[in-house]
Amino acid sequence: MRHVPACARRHQAGRRGRRLKRRTLLLAGTAGAGALLVGWLALPQRSRLGSRALLPAGEGEVALNGWIKVGADGSIVLAMPRSEMGQGVYTALPMLAAEELDVPLSAVRIERAGTDAIYGNVASWVTGLPFHPQEGEREDGFGRVKAARWVVGKVARELGINATGGSTSVADAWEVVRTAAATARATLLGAAALQWRLPVDELSVAGGVVSHPSGRSARYADLAARAAATPPGTVQLKAPQDWRLIGKAVPRLDIPGKVDGRATFGIDVRLPGLKYAAIRLCPLLGGQPGRIDAGRALALPGAERLVLLPALAGSTAGFAVLGRTSWHALRAAAAVDVDWHAPPGPALNTDAISQALEEAVRGGDGFVFHETGDVDAAAAEDTQVVEGWYRAPYLAHATMEPMNCTARVRTGTVEVWVPTQVPSLARDVAARVAGVPADAVTVHVPLLGGGFGRRLEVDYVAQAVRVAMDAGGAPVQLLWSREEDTTHDFYRPMQVARLRAVLGPGGRVDSLAITSAGDAVAPRWMQRAVPALAPPVDLPDKTTAEGLFDLPYAIANQRMAHVATRSGVPVGYWRSVGHSHNAFFSEGFVDELAAAGRVDPVEFRRRLLKGEARHLAVLELAARRGGWGQPLPPGRARGVALHESFGTIVAQVVEVSLEQGAPRVHRVVCALDCGMVVNPGIVAQQMEGAVVFALTAALHGGIDIRGGRVVQRNFTDAPLVTAARAPRVETWIVPSQRPPSGVGESGVPPLAPAVANALFSLTGQRLRSLPLRLE
Repeated sequence: MRHVPACARRHQAGRRGRRLKRRTLLLAGTAGAGALLVGWLALPQRSRLGSRALLPAGEGEVALNGWIKVGADGSIVLAMPRSEMGQGVYTALPMLAAEELDVPLSAVRIERAGTDAIYGNVASWVTGLPFHPQEGEREDGFGRVKAARWVVGKVARELGINATGGSTSVADAWEVVRTAAATARATLLGAAALQWRLPVDELSVAGGVVSHPSGRSARYADLAARAAATPPGTVQLKAPQDWRLIGKAVPRLDIPGKVDGRATFGIDVRLPGLKYAAIRLCPLLGGQPGRIDAGRALALPGAERLVLLPALAGSTAGFAVLGRTSWHALRAAAAVDVDWHAPPGPALNTDAISQALEEAVRGGDGFVFHETGDVDAAAAEDTQVVEGWYRAPYLAHATMEPMNCTARVRTGTVEVWVPTQVPSLARDVAARVAGVPADAVTVHVPLLGGGFGRRLEVDYVAQAVRVAMDAGGAPVQLLWSREEDTTHDFYRPMQVARLRAVLGPGGRVDSLAITSAGDAVAPRWMQRAVPALAPPVDLPDKTTAEGLFDLPYAIANQRMAHVATRSGVPVGYWRSVGHSHNAFFSEGFVDELAAAGRVDPVEFRRRLLKGEARHLAVLELAARRGGWGQPLPPGRARGVALHESFGTIVAQVVEVSLEQGAPRVHRVVCALDCGMVVNPGIVAQQMEGAVVFALTAALHGGIDIRGGRVVQRNFTDAPLVTAARAPRVETWIVPSQRPPSGVGESGVPPLAPAVANALFSLTGQRLRSLPLRLE
């Protein structure tokens, strides 16, 4: 029996008491509302198939349900609720429909989905629950995790918020799009069976044609009208062994238009009578304009008028200038003479924020997201303690296409053309600003020149509508400069973490305790984007601790806590969110433990992955393909990292050298298990893009704030990894029969720790802060 010192027992009791008090308050606050929901929860979940009326039919078209139409030429039209921002959703979702309808991918066209709840992203809500990944899988029957997912899924179906984020587009569409297409196929078969008076099980479909062994056949277009009035009967999804398209690396449908210039991004929208607007926001975050003298600016050729902009949807206040062209507007906005007023309180400063976060960690009274065993008792017994402090900076999104929105406001109606990840929320904020009902707003979603979470915000939509209200009914395209984009982002939060482990004989990890501190993204985003749903008090935000509380490693004693802070800096979702920095903390520290235990980093992880067959398979594949343990040229070293995020496990092995004292990454080998793969070519593209994105952040990323102002202004201050400096990226996929999981973000988290671990192997320096800087 282990002896626990009295001081440790008192500490444990106090900690348990505080945690019990927090949870009791949470339960008490929700008890009344929970009682009212009992009857509603007893009802079945809302179907996401939808009626034909949700999909307006053009000339010769026939809608078969809320997702699928058949064109007069036999083509298939798929309602597309998600935004295309380079992740390949305009190809992956049509592949699902084409597979179930047995038509070539070229026969499927997309049409923007409407605003009905069936098009909402349910998966993005369910995956946001703060459960350890293994907890639900190890549940017997319908336990608390499955129950929570069911309830949240039901709520999400009712709310129907259309969002592209969280690497959930394919995961969310996997069942609903295939079911909609399979249902359409069943109705077409049923229509043919009725028309020919033949048993439906004698009919088959191929290439958009229904056939019978007798030789009778009919195109989908010929059967669509009858099929619309035919019950589907038994709907059966195709078995994986019958797939002809899913799993194939077919070319993306959106690429030709991007190559030859036919593709339309938000910044390409051109309407008759279009005016242009450029903004200037207060350079002091949270400040506002005081005295404004626009006389000289409006006297410039092509300048028309100045429109004041209050703080809309979380933005800093400022103004916009209308002009005949974007150049006229930008030039006039820069010429406005203005006095800027700082917000109340001390000026924001990243050095002070970093110090405050460290003090918050030392205070140690954060929300405990995961606890097992007894960390304090393990610490009292063993002597080899390893501790590390890790830090990550604020980061901007830096999308290639700056923020822009085109808006037209006429009496009682609003129309916007906006590259957004949240069209339903863009519609809502446009309605609020213009003072019209939501159904009086029409939203068009062109292609997005990068999203990365920045376009989950709607500040730029609100600003465009406000300016258009003063444009006399003319359409207005609001365009941010790169400087405004960099200095008025919703940044990835700064984060500080202390990791402490106790090692036993042979490098055995007996305990692991992690406390982190940083701003919570979810409550701030909800207050800006969906104020009607924002709770009155901040609830624990999973994104603050993801990648720390949900580690796969077999460590008997663990405690993972986070202290949520409010620095005053605007924060938002950034590609892979909390995983983006927490993986750097956890995987960098695991390498520290391997070094302390004098065990090879890959072998060390193998020992910790007892019972985790999926993680182990990914690690082994990356190590084998990455040549782990094999000789390298002089001056090069390898590093490894393994991380699960968005349901996908990724391991990366990198090769690093130094060039003029700076890190140079030559090769990145990615192995992953992302469930069933719809298009392996897109998976490889996403891994390649994620590596370059993550490497830019790891080597160059960081936002500094001095005196309330953001220091960095353009790519000259925060450079990108260019094509000449990009590493060779290899992608290897572990076969799986699980449903698809996220790919767009999961390649980002392991990169920074893998590079840091390689640099330790190369130089002996343990880097615990981002961006990576060698002494």
